[in-house]
Amino acid sequence: MTQPLNIIFAGTPDFAAVHLQALLDSPHNVIAVYTQPDRPAGRGKKLLASPVKALAEKHALPVYQPSSLRDESAQAELAALASDIMVVVAYGLILPQVVLDTPRLGCVNVHASLLPRWRGAAPIQRAVEAGDAKSGVAIMQMEAGLDTGPVLVESRCAISPRDTGGSLHNKLAELGGPALLEALQQLASGTAVPRMQDDALANYAGKISKEEARLDWTRPAEELERRIRAFNPFPVCWTTFSDNKGERRLRIYSAQLEHGCHGDAAGTILTADSEGLLVACGRGALRLQLLQLPGKKALPVAEILKGYRELFAPGNRLGQ
Repeated sequence: MTQPLNIIFAGTPDFAAVHLQALLDSPHNVIAVYTQPDRPAGRGKKLLASPVKALAEKHALPVYQPSSLRDESAQAELAALASDIMVVVAYGLILPQVVLDTPRLGCVNVHASLLPRWRGAAPIQRAVEAGDAKSGVAIMQMEAGLDTGPVLVESRCAISPRDTGGSLHNKLAELGGPALLEALQQLASGTAVPRMQDDALANYAGKISKEEARLDWTRPAEELERRIRAFNPFPVCWTTFSDNKGERRLRIYSAQLEHGCHGDAAGTILTADSEGLLVACGRGALRLQLLQLPGKKALPVAEILKGYRELFAPGNRLGQ
């Protein structure tokens, strides 16, 4: 091990907190933590600290929460920390060039994709949604472009046919810490050999909206099945059904792909039993297995049918 580095860590969600913990367990010195300002959450809209802030405070680390790093006073505050390097993991704020140039060794980012495959905010979900067979973590030297910097270290894993956005998130979180420490070792010792990205191979992993999670039953069943897995646990795919209260939202946590032909209109419930709701798609069908009614917890279809069988009887249509 070369001389320990003095590190500024910048991150916000659980994925970032896993990497902060890896640094805290290493010989390196985390001298400050940057995270997003506290946000209102829950029904009471109380301000909630990010997972990164909670972990930093547990270890008595200085925490900074500027709303922007474009402000000169925030930039001067960061520069006064005199860090060797800044590690950025799902921080959520843009780092201007002056910030990227401030630490002695620059800034590195832990990105949840095998760059340049998925650049942008939602690489984990987009990989599952696209049906990718593999994913991984890339440790990248940051530059002004969106996830365009040279890659120092990458660590790969397979995406299984049953992986969700949540399960792939957990796989990548485990890979990221060791890969980050390897990259820091290379930078500290001067042995890093950055690999430039091929921009022609890049795809944009855009942020996911709740409206995008609405299922279009005219699409092929295999496409919808991947989306349901990709958007679990957030934002969770949904469709609509009708009852005496009008059109209501039904959240879908899991579904199984069913091949074969049918002549029913897209969204039609073909069968409803303990195995699930078999729903016609533009091509093929999906067997919905774990659903959530408004104001209720997510339940297997067998449990939902005990109280709502008439709502989901064969011949009824979803998404009207």
